[in-house]
Amino acid sequence: MDFRESIIRYAGQPITKQILLDILKDFKRPFDKIDELVKQGFLLQVKRGLYIPGIKLKMSMPESFLLANHIHGPSYVSLDAALSYWGLIPEKVYEISSITTATSKIYRTPVGRFSFKRMRLPFYSFGIKQIVLGENQTALIATPEKALCDKIITTKSMILRSSKQTIELLLEDLRMEKDALRDIDSNEIKKWVNDAPKKESLMMLIKTLEKI
Repeated sequence: MDFRESIIRYAGQPITKQILLDILKDFKRPFDKIDELVKQGFLLQVKRGLYIPGIKLKMSMPESFLLANHIHGPSYVSLDAALSYWGLIPEKVYEISSITTATSKIYRTPVGRFSFKRMRLPFYSFGIKQIVLGENQTALIATPEKALCDKIITTKSMILRSSKQTIELLLEDLRMEKDALRDIDSNEIKKWVNDAPKKESLMMLIKTLEKI
């Protein structure tokens, strides 16, 4: 069985070094073979130890959110990427932003820029949802409530002291629509606030959302 036939079962998935070593187990120098496959265009290296199909394989590619989950983990997509996905902000995002329990990091890859910001447990574990992106493709993403909280917590300049300031942030700075904000479940945020960084800012967010 040649490489193309062996790798097709991983269509739409990020391809790890472990997967490749299993496929190439009969080669005496599998790492040299991986380098050769990259040079020939059968594989594209996203980062060390992580690959996606190259142009010569003509296979379906993993979605960017799924790729983000694999690039640096544990992690889930959040911040502007999640806010845009849920339709809370109008801008199309060109960087996939995520939250992680590991170190904060930025990856500039051949398929885009991926950023990761560190969040401590237990707050990290709240408000994570699994979404279906396509056939055999699922990814972890923040709920709308968690993405908004993550945005406030990880942005140093966002210290919420009044409802007026919070309204300006949400409607003017972030350009969110009132109707969308009315769908935000403040009761969910209440469950997390005692374990949250920037507790006072999140309490002001809750107070403001309940007035909208």
